[in-house]
Amino acid sequence: MIRALPADLLQVQVHANRLELGEAAARMVAERLAGLFSTQDTVNMVFAAAPSQAEFLDQLTRMKTLDWSRVHAFHMDEYLGCNEMALPGFGYFLRRSIFERLPFRTVNYLNGLVDDPASECKRYARLILDHPPDLVCLGIGENGHLAFNDPYIADFSDDQMVKMVTLDEASRKQQVHDGCFAELNQVPTQAITLTIPALMMGRFLYCLVPGKNKARAVRDTLYQPVEKKYPSTILRKHPACVLFLDPESATGIKKGNPARKSG
Repeated sequence: MIRALPADLLQVQVHANRLELGEAAARMVAERLAGLFSTQDTVNMVFAAAPSQAEFLDQLTRMKTLDWSRVHAFHMDEYLGCNEMALPGFGYFLRRSIFERLPFRTVNYLNGLVDDPASECKRYARLILDHPPDLVCLGIGENGHLAFNDPYIADFSDDQMVKMVTLDEASRKQQVHDGCFAELNQVPTQAITLTIPALMMGRFLYCLVPGKNKARAVRDTLYQPVEKKYPSTILRKHPACVLFLDPESATGIKKGNPARKSG
């Protein structure tokens, strides 16, 4: 690790490169899982689906000594029109990256192919409430979104656990930047997402944000006011969240100074 610093309650780590970031996050998650297994029968985990998570997910799949049969797995968003069996669905990404590679107790997919998305939101919300997240493994979007809670749509006091959203153009452009789509017009315009309160329910949050395209979002996360214009700033209020960066994503951190403390 190159550097560690606090930002309100948020702990920030800067690692030498993207691989070391993923390895460090996987080790920390594995240690937390082992600790939770000593005090409870099962653990509930929420995963993000994005190229930024690839190294981390790969490292987790190598940790065969953990009893994954005690883990209920969830994911945090899905395009309308996709499910876990279809590209470019986020469920498909996670199924291939981790869900089919480890013997989870249950894998709970969001289904964007349903005829009634509102009912699907309610179904998944009930699952989340019945299995309150112990661990949430997430990222930050180029526009600061968490899951698909884009600026101004994000609601830190949302009364829903899961909802349908229309995607901000910046979110859709990110999918092109990530290589998930060739052109913007191919990117779906609507999705189902866990809300900010659903994510913040997690007892322990691990946020992985590598790459130069995320530098501005990281800077905003650490230095902007905690408000919905900058959804990821809410991470500074979580009592047990670690933000993992690489040198490219950390370029906006002020040298020699800790991240901003809010009042």
